[in-house]
Amino acid sequence: MEKNPKWLVDVAVATLWTSYDSPREIDRNAISHPVYVEDWLGGLTYETSLELCNKNLVQSQVLYGEELQVIEEKGEWVHVIVQSQSSSKDKRGYPGWMPKNQLILREDWAMDESSVAVISEKRAALYSYYRKPQFALSYQTILPLISREGDWIQVQTPAGEGFLRAEDVSIYDSVEKVPKGSGKNIVSEGEKFLQLPYLWGGMSSFGYDCSGFSYSMCKANGYIIPRDAHDQAEAGKRIALNEMEPGDLLFFAYEEGKGSIHHVGIYYGEGKLIHSPNTGKCIEIIELKDTIYEKELCAARRFW
Repeated sequence: MEKNPKWLVDVAVATLWTSYDSPREIDRNAISHPVYVEDWLGGLTYETSLELCNKNLVQSQVLYGEELQVIEEKGEWVHVIVQSQSSSKDKRGYPGWMPKNQLILREDWAMDESSVAVISEKRAALYSYYRKPQFALSYQTILPLISREGDWIQVQTPAGEGFLRAEDVSIYDSVEKVPKGSGKNIVSEGEKFLQLPYLWGGMSSFGYDCSGFSYSMCKANGYIIPRDAHDQAEAGKRIALNEMEPGDLLFFAYEEGKGSIHHVGIYYGEGKLIHSPNTGKCIEIIELKDTIYEKELCAARRFW
């Protein structure tokens, strides 16, 4: 059977930039191969982190092994579509730019026809054949399963094969067979990331933005939702604000809830919110009462 070549992300976390000329000199660790995500984030100040948003430099991120559609090439850069992140920006998926060297073309990628290993810990090392650690993978990275050998899981990788520790992953018959969790399961996954610093455009356990956090906690429980907060608010089941349950997504809008949506969090229960607030802050659980969030709360949606 003739194989269909696929473009795959070949770094732990690939950042989707707004344009091929968006990255600054201080972003070089984010556009290299391999990437040095922690070094990149560690080198950002509050001001240079804020610029990722305020200067519209970054759109989203994509994890190791994810399939992309390349729609344009410009020198060392490619314009891509992330089909797993639905968006009102493009009906095909989330658009953005990334260095071509962070992608690899594979003709034998078995994601659609094999069992999968899903990283269930916050981070997990990918090991070589000789069991030497190569680099850290993010939570919710998904790779095709080859075999299980005791405490080791052998997986297909974009560049060949690798090994993961069995304690770091969950095995499923397919991506579609990831069990559908409850609202409380969504909350408990979110609790793993308390104190993780916010990252604009963040879609990995190195740093989430508000909608990246809600997207990833829903994904961990078998629900693929839109990427951005305003699109998430257009999907899911509408829930009255006096009928919210843990795991529901809560949306917040300017002008005390009457303007455009600018934030999303997960209802924690008992009047509390678990969310990734903004640059300079970390994922936290807060009481909604007597906060700006209480005034701006405009909608609740249920995906579970």
